[in-house]
Amino acid sequence: MQDNPRLGIALMIATTVVFAVQDGISRYLAENYNVITVVTIRYMFFMCFVLAYSSRQKGGIRQVASSGQLPLQIGRGLLLVAQICVAILSFSTVGLVNFHAVFASYPLMVMALSVPILGEAVGWRRWLAVCVGFCGVLLILRPGTAMFSSASILPVLAAFMMAVYGILTRYAARRDAAETSFFWTAMAGGIAMLCIGPFFWLPPIGSDWGWMGLLCLTGTGGHYLLIKALDATKASTIQPFAYLQLVFASSIGILVFADSLDPMLIIGSSIIVSSGLFALQRERKVKSH
Repeated sequence: MQDNPRLGIALMIATTVVFAVQDGISRYLAENYNVITVVTIRYMFFMCFVLAYSSRQKGGIRQVASSGQLPLQIGRGLLLVAQICVAILSFSTVGLVNFHAVFASYPLMVMALSVPILGEAVGWRRWLAVCVGFCGVLLILRPGTAMFSSASILPVLAAFMMAVYGILTRYAARRDAAETSFFWTAMAGGIAMLCIGPFFWLPPIGSDWGWMGLLCLTGTGGHYLLIKALDATKASTIQPFAYLQLVFASSIGILVFADSLDPMLIIGSSIIVSSGLFALQRERKVKSH
């Protein structure tokens, strides 16, 4: 693998922009159609892309799809598609700003879950960062106040599901190539949506077909850019720039959907991001020794 940090960082920033645009389109469509319809169309395109991509790899689709831990791979794919449904539902209920402010905590959840599931060692400084980050989540949610509602739990659920997905992906990577995990992410989720989607189908009308097409392109394009970013340099180099999605998605929420900012949300999200960056820095320092 080449090590071109500048290219990797540029590709990661582009990835966050594309995913932020995808989130904005998802919110618009979810407010006019049901979430299942939106995710079904998105995954149909995703499946086609992954099949085409896999067919061009060494050994073709058969080689890419081969896995000695198929139940794990299918479980990962089903979890991710469920997480996407919860996330898109969150966009239309709590808004992009509130969602991404809380969702930024998922790397901290990954770190916490890596101890019991993967048996990884986490020092006291990183545990402190996890605790401080979750305090930031509580500042945003404010349980016991008028700001708190059942819908407020959706971003937390989406973050937790994404964290478990991340842990399972790292577990799968011990025996399977990244291309195999990518393949089953698309296939398991896509087949599930093909089974469920017809019962909730609400066909897009007029220009909304164009928005659906753009959603498919941004979803697939974002994954492709992420793959290229990871090909260009180490994951630890580009991971801090993933937090830019919070900035870009929140900007779309404010400018396009008139989402509001409040001081506690700004403070809480700043605490979460700062804790995540500190924990990442500590992880890199530990691995370098």
